[in-house]
Amino acid sequence: MPSPTSPGHTHLSRLPSTAADRAARVRFRRALALMVMTLLVPGSAQLAAGDRRIGRAALRIWVGALVTGALVLLISLVHRQFLFDLVFDTRVLLALRVGLIVGAIGWGFLLVDAWRLGQPLSLSMPHRRAAIGVNGALCLFVASALLFGSHLVGAQRDLVQAMFGSGEASDAAHGRYNVLLLGGDSGADRWGLRPDSLTIASIDQETGKTVLISLPRNMTNFPFAEGSVMEEQFPDGFDCGEECMLNGVSTWAGDNTELFPKSKNPGVDATVMAVEGITGLDVSYWAMVNLRGFRELVDAVGGVTLNVREPIPVGIGSDVNYVQPGIRKLTGFETQWYARARQGSDDYSRMARQKCVMSAMLDQISPQTMLRNFSQIAQASSDMVSTSIPAGEVGRFADLALKAKSQRISTLSLVPPLVNTGNPDIDLVRAKVAEAIDRSEGDYEAPEPAADADADADAKAGKPKKDRPKPPAVVTGGSVGSLSQGYAANQAEDLDQAC
Repeated sequence: MPSPTSPGHTHLSRLPSTAADRAARVRFRRALALMVMTLLVPGSAQLAAGDRRIGRAALRIWVGALVTGALVLLISLVHRQFLFDLVFDTRVLLALRVGLIVGAIGWGFLLVDAWRLGQPLSLSMPHRRAAIGVNGALCLFVASALLFGSHLVGAQRDLVQAMFGSGEASDAAHGRYNVLLLGGDSGADRWGLRPDSLTIASIDQETGKTVLISLPRNMTNFPFAEGSVMEEQFPDGFDCGEECMLNGVSTWAGDNTELFPKSKNPGVDATVMAVEGITGLDVSYWAMVNLRGFRELVDAVGGVTLNVREPIPVGIGSDVNYVQPGIRKLTGFETQWYARARQGSDDYSRMARQKCVMSAMLDQISPQTMLRNFSQIAQASSDMVSTSIPAGEVGRFADLALKAKSQRISTLSLVPPLVNTGNPDIDLVRAKVAEAIDRSEGDYEAPEPAADADADADAKAGKPKKDRPKPPAVVTGGSVGSLSQGYAANQAEDLDQAC
């Protein structure tokens, strides 16, 4: 039986630590401190306990990187386009990618050297194992972060190289950039052949305020831009038969490429000549949107929320499902069908739905969403868009797009009942285009509306305007309006409200 502890006898666990134990803990804390110093300020461990030349070089690089980043941030806050110009400059992106890879290697070397400076052989075995674990975790963290950043930069550079043109920048025409958006069929055998939709985004070069001007694919008997190759071939308008509709211009040019010896995209260039001849606008750039890539883009951003006003068929033939009415977040597949479905609809209702999709995408894709899903968005975008916009001009348009997010988008569609698509009145078309642009810039004075007999009777009866009955909105093919009355989204001062 053990004897009771006598007064004044201290248990072994309560004995004060020896000098050797205290020294071991100090060495361990020093080793950890050197590694943490390297994590926070690369080179500081070497300045304190190692090769000072390496420490000074690393510290200068670190301070230089911080100062450069701070300057870029400061300039970007004052001049946002500067940042966009940087992130779309392939030379800057290449330098940044190489710098991140070199930084990952160099920082990892400094961390391993900091572990060495901590004299691991002088540590006890538990402390030695802990130091190795901490150093390995820090090396993994730093290398993963920098290499992932390098991957994102590489994805951005690949996107710029794959998507954007290398031609010369175009000046704004009368203070506006007119970008022709062409929707190409998603079938591989039809990519770029017969544009499914044609829309001009007319963008104010200062404010970003945008007017979407849509042209029907079935328009016929229209002129081409004066002095163009296509006008020489069709001086009386595009009147070569049943196939001579607006979306057939591209096919015709593709069958007669000898007329476009210097063109890389004869079909698109001929379509530009047609659009300029119809609208009287000078097209600055074009962008061809592959609808299959569009579906992937919608999925990459997590879907798009739309006001579905009627059941929209998904599929063809007997195998048809429906997107049901309501405020719904649609997948890329559903959004593609929402924009393209023809069953129970007409081309002009379909054009109105396409405008609603454009508006929703502009409103809902935020910078935060872009950052979270950058790799997927970059891949989808490179598959989705081919454009003549030079890489050096992308920063300008990215800045204008952000400005456009905070403003109303107005629309004009050159469709019935406003325009006879079989034999369009070109003077009327050009007047309406000019009017829509003037209206968006605030330079248009609208005429007094014609008197409404029922409203006049209500007013004479003393009925308050808010209590007067409003006619129910007619919905045709999922769009507000009808073929005879026109569709709200096709002729709107505020596209969000019309959708």
